[in-house]
Amino acid sequence: MTFSRKVSLAELATIFILAALAPVRAADNTVNVLYAGSLVNLMERSVGSAFEQQGGDRFQGFAGGSNKLANEIKGKLRRGDIFVSANPKVDEQLMGQENGDWVRWYVAFAESPLVIGYNPSSRFVNDLKNKSWYEVLADPGLKLGRTDPKLDPKGALTIELLKRAEAFYSKPGLSQQILGTPDSPTQVLPEETLIGRLQSGQIDVGFFYSTETSEAKIPAIKLPDEIAPKAHYTITILRDAPNPTGAEEFVSFLLGPNGRALLKEHGLELLKPSLSGDEKAAPAAVRSLVEAAAP
Repeated sequence: MTFSRKVSLAELATIFILAALAPVRAADNTVNVLYAGSLVNLMERSVGSAFEQQGGDRFQGFAGGSNKLANEIKGKLRRGDIFVSANPKVDEQLMGQENGDWVRWYVAFAESPLVIGYNPSSRFVNDLKNKSWYEVLADPGLKLGRTDPKLDPKGALTIELLKRAEAFYSKPGLSQQILGTPDSPTQVLPEETLIGRLQSGQIDVGFFYSTETSEAKIPAIKLPDEIAPKAHYTITILRDAPNPTGAEEFVSFLLGPNGRALLKEHGLELLKPSLSGDEKAAPAAVRSLVEAAAP
C-alpha cells in the first residue's frame, strides 16, 4: 500500500529557498583554473591530478600571461573559477566596480626570482660561463627571448631587471643595448612557447622564473639579489565562478599541506599565505588556512 500527500505552498517555498541557498557546483563537476604560464608543469603534471586524486572535482587548466588573462576576464572573453597570477598588481586591476569587480580578495602564496636560462648547446655557452652575463647578452649575434611586458608580469620584470642592472653595474644604456625597445618583435614571444623555443635552439637565452628552469632542467644564471625581481604568485576565486564550491576546495587544497608540499617540490619559494582585499569576502575555509599556515 502506498501513501501520498499534497505538498503545501509553504513547503514548496521552503524547498526552493533551501535549494537556492545550497552551494553551487558545476554540472560537470569541473574546476576551471586560469593560471600564469610559468606554472604549466606544476598545474598540469602535479597539482591538477593530485587535487582530483584527493577527491576534488575534475581539474581543467588554461595557461597564459597574467595580464593577458586578466584582460580576457575583464572583457568577458574567458571565464573561469580560479585565477592564479604571477603579480598581485594584476589582481588589483580586476578589483572594484570600475574593473568589473572580478576579484574581491586574493592570497599571495609563493614567489620565484627571475633568472637567465640558456640552451646548453648554444655557441655562447662558454662566454656565459666566463664573461659577465650582460656583456654576452649584448652580443648582436645572440638570440634572446622574453615575454611581452604588456601581457605578462615576467616581461615587465625583465625590463625592471635591466634598469636595475644599469645602476648596479654602472652601465648606463645597458637595457637599450640588450633589449632594444620594450616590445621588440625579434625578442618578444608568447610565455607558453618560450621554454620550447629555448630547448629547440631557436633562441640562445631567455628570461625565466627559477621554478621554470628548475622544472625543465634548463641551466640558468642566478642573478644578484639586489637586481633580480621576483614573481609573487596569488590565487583567488573569480566573481560569478560557475563552480564556487569546487573552486573553494581547490584553493583550500593548494594552500593546505599537500598543495604546499607540491609547490616546494616544484622549486617555488613558499611564503606565509597573506590575504589582501576584502577579507570578509573570502570563504571561511580559506581565511582559516591563511591564519593557520606556517611560513
